[in-house]
Amino acid sequence: MAELFTPFTLKSITLKNRIAIPPMCQYSAEEGVANDWHYVHYTGLARGGAGLVIVEATAVSPEGRISPNCLGIWNAEQADALAKVAQGIKTNGSVPGIQIAHAGRKASANRPWDGDDHIAEDDPRGWQTIAPSALPFGGHLNKVPQEMTKADIERVTQDFVDAAQRSLDAGYEWLELHFAHGYLAQSFFSTHTNQRTDEYGGDKEGRSKFLLDTLKAVRQVWPEHLPLTARFGVLEYDGRDEETLQESIWLVQQMKEQGLDMLSVSVGFTIAETNIPWGPAMLASVSERVRRETGLPVSSAWGFEQPNDAERAIVEGQMDQVLIGRAFLSNPHYTYELAKALNVDKPSWTLPAPYAHWLARY
Repeated sequence: MAELFTPFTLKSITLKNRIAIPPMCQYSAEEGVANDWHYVHYTGLARGGAGLVIVEATAVSPEGRISPNCLGIWNAEQADALAKVAQGIKTNGSVPGIQIAHAGRKASANRPWDGDDHIAEDDPRGWQTIAPSALPFGGHLNKVPQEMTKADIERVTQDFVDAAQRSLDAGYEWLELHFAHGYLAQSFFSTHTNQRTDEYGGDKEGRSKFLLDTLKAVRQVWPEHLPLTARFGVLEYDGRDEETLQESIWLVQQMKEQGLDMLSVSVGFTIAETNIPWGPAMLASVSERVRRETGLPVSSAWGFEQPNDAERAIVEGQMDQVLIGRAFLSNPHYTYELAKALNVDKPSWTLPAPYAHWLARY
């Protein structure tokens, strides 16, 4: 049996394999409410055999959406619609996960196919963005965010807590905090985006305060027996990689002490001027270092579509779980293709019987 197809247990949740589908924005909601598109999309992915399906970045408040068409979970109507999605994922054989998020200064943007830029100031679809400091991302995302007050920070932390509680009530069994990709939490940690002089800025302790306070608060409402995870950019590829990685590992160690159960290792994406080494399994060695130095289980999502790359990451102890996104968008039954490529005996167990029967014939 390939290691990729061995079970993985985290807290009380046992996944049938180490293949997970990461959050991938669909930009298809109205007023933050999931609809038939989301139900069919996520239940289809669950039927494909991955052990875990994580629902896309779901905003904790209206201002936290990336675009007007992103999912939200700041009210009961949204939570009820997402409960149907969670049940669909579980019924079709996967563990339902959800990522809760606040987009910070990257919010109020058009969908990628509509320009991927900030919505014009005179467009009623847009809104005022917020961030630790009043610094725009630049380029196509040129809106200047409003610097957050301490009251704003406390409110957003409570928004994360409320979203976590609604996620639990909606039936999700795996919670991921979106602390990556230049969104609000990542921008608090990054020196590129945080120029505050109060307790939320300055040294690594100050720049970590929002993340750690939010994690601690969420942990108080998210049950101890269920996984609480985070996606976090541990480096930027900005020429200061070792310094940033050391600080990131320190922060992850603090997160572990506050109750974090697993880390999804990613890139910061807080600035555009970077030199990212795109390629197969590009974060494998970085993930291994984070895993080794923190003692936390880790996963990563960048460049693991090829079966041998995914298998090697598990076999060599670089990570505990592999996240695969685009390949599953092209083929929701990609788990079966991985099994065939890795010569897994009788891989049809990864699919519901009707699908397995017909796929096995070809």
